[in-house]
Amino acid sequence: MIGKAAELADMAEALRGCERCGLHETRTHVVFGAGSPDAQIMFVGEAPGYNEDVQGQPFVGAAGKLLDELLRDIVGIPRESVYIANVLKCRPPENRDPTAEEIDTCRPFLLRQIEIIAPRIICTLGNFATRTLTDRREGITKLRRKMIRAGIRHVYPMFHPAAALHRGDLYEDVRLDFVTLKQLLDSPDLFRDAAGPEAPQMELF
Repeated sequence: MIGKAAELADMAEALRGCERCGLHETRTHVVFGAGSPDAQIMFVGEAPGYNEDVQGQPFVGAAGKLLDELLRDIVGIPRESVYIANVLKCRPPENRDPTAEEIDTCRPFLLRQIEIIAPRIICTLGNFATRTLTDRREGITKLRRKMIRAGIRHVYPMFHPAAALHRGDLYEDVRLDFVTLKQLLDSPDLFRDAAGPEAPQMELF
């Protein structure tokens, strides 16, 4: 674990001086990944928001508290046991939508985090994250709660917890995504079937 943690720390330090795109000129912080280097579950969110930019950490504020609650009460694990990353490490000025080109500049860093941690399952929280790691162009509403093969990795698209904060009617959908994640992790046979080399995309429960 020390080796993984050291490699992630070195990568985070290197990113502090990143000038791969114009966003570095106006950013406040570099929001790098955080969590366990040996995590079985890796969450990949969207571009960092205001609170993340201020603190330089992923998933803080109300969305972070909700994530903690869902992981603890439904999945039965603490946040410290998972790893959280962002598609785009630099928060765009005024929260504007990052372009595909800007996302691509940070994609190698995300892929390197995945390579180091080697999670059992990658949960993508939104369209940008899902499209960054898969070849699928459908929206998150259609793809959520399905297993998608992405090379040797297994991607599970789900609603971002912040969706439940912005739209109360989505709370049960967000909760159901975490219920299904728990069922998936507790069902080795199901996971093996979904992850088989020739297995098709598979809708869960």
